[in-house]
Amino acid sequence: MSHLVIDELRVDVGGREVLKGLSLEMSSGEVHVIMGPNGSGKSTLAHALAGHPGYRVTGGRVSVDGVDILELAPSERVSAGLFLALQHPLDVPGVRLVDALVSAGATGDVRARMSDEASRVDLRDELLDRFINVDLSGGERKRAEMVQFGVLQPRFAILDEIDSGLDVDALGAVARRLALSTTEWGCGVLAITHFRRLLHELTPNVIHVVSAGRVVATGGPELAEQLEAEGYEPFSTLER
Repeated sequence: MSHLVIDELRVDVGGREVLKGLSLEMSSGEVHVIMGPNGSGKSTLAHALAGHPGYRVTGGRVSVDGVDILELAPSERVSAGLFLALQHPLDVPGVRLVDALVSAGATGDVRARMSDEASRVDLRDELLDRFINVDLSGGERKRAEMVQFGVLQPRFAILDEIDSGLDVDALGAVARRLALSTTEWGCGVLAITHFRRLLHELTPNVIHVVSAGRVVATGGPELAEQLEAEGYEPFSTLER
């Protein structure tokens, strides 16, 4: 069993501390969801885990099975078992997906595996031969990220608003692939979202509420119902 541990993570963005000691832990096969108001630090967490140069880690530790991934280059974090999907996937002109996956460590008949994964999320196979995300719609980009995810089979997937811009069909396809991964190879899924609609498709084991750069509440799926009924205001009193 694998473990992801985020311990008292502090992150500075543009001279302002956004994450102020955020901590959480999760294990293989679990689905954790992070929810919180705008500006609470959710996307900052994803960018910091990805190693974005504009997000400066000033304290804390993030480890996968005891390996501190903050000491690793972004490409090495993939090898350590992290898959990071940001809210707005970028175009990468001149680079084909199959070549990127091979560089990231994918083995076997990678192109055939890509086709298999594309069929699972209803993505047209011919789109796989384009340069990464070039001329793809928002929904196609998210489905293409699930192709990458399925081929690489990471230990943990960090997903920043994977539901953003998806219609009902695309959301269902993406959520089903994520859910299946938890049993297929024991992937741990950490999904950052604003909307409860993702939870209708992807059932979480744990929900974390983030406010002012910290996890201020943790609970089961019932916590999402409380958030929908009461909003985030009751949790602001829990900020330290």
